[in-house]
Formats: sequence, structure tokens, C-alpha cells
Amino acid sequence: QVQLVESGGGLVQAGGSLSLSCAASGDTVSDLTMAWFRQAPGKEREFVANVLRNNGRAYYADFVQGRFTISRDNAKNTVWLQMTNLKPEDTAVYYCAATGFLGRAPDAFDFWGPGTQVTIYS
Repeated sequence: QVQLVESGGGLVQAGGSLSLSCAASGDTVSDLTMAWFRQAPGKEREFVANVLRNNGRAYYADFVQGRFTISRDNAKNTVWLQMTNLKPEDTAVYYCAATGFLGRAPDAFDFWGPGTQVTIYS
């Protein structure tokens, strides 16, 4: 069983930056496909970024447009999402997720953290 705990959310002015972290236990992040999703009020949960278990390659949603970077620290068993040039439409609860397989759809992921709130004001 994998446990995930996110941290780093907060209230930031548009154009600012935030760094989210996801601490994993129960398995090593390098053996998992790790991902970030987000869910805004009234909207479905959507894929933000993932880093694959087999080769460590990262993929991003189109709306990221080079503003976010996902990375993993195997020594700390932690995955990061560094976000820059934040926009009000980035406001959402951000979730960390893990799977032993590959994918980017929410139902491909078996393990989820409780989420962390990110609020961007203009």
C-alpha cells in the first residue's frame, strides 16, 4: 500500500510561483508512475503532469505551456511540482497520485494523496 501526502499549497498572486511536494511511503517513487492532477470547483479532476516509472520521462497537459516542472527525488522518495507564472485559472486542489503502470487518466492511478489547495488571485 502506497501512502502519499502533498504539501506546499497556498495563496499566491498571479504571476507568482509555488512548489508542491508529494512524500511517498510504502514503495519507492522510481518504481511508480507518479502524477499530479488538479480539480477546480465544479470541474472534473484533470491531469497536470506525470513522470514515468520505466524511464523517468515527464509529460504535461497542454495548459501547462512550459510553466510547470515535475521531478522526483529518489533519495527523499518525493515528487515535486514546481509551478511558475501562475494564473487565476490554476486555482484548484492539487492531488498527487501513483500507479504501478503507465498512464495519465485518473482511473489509471491506484493511490492518491488528500490534496493541497492552490489559490491564485489577480
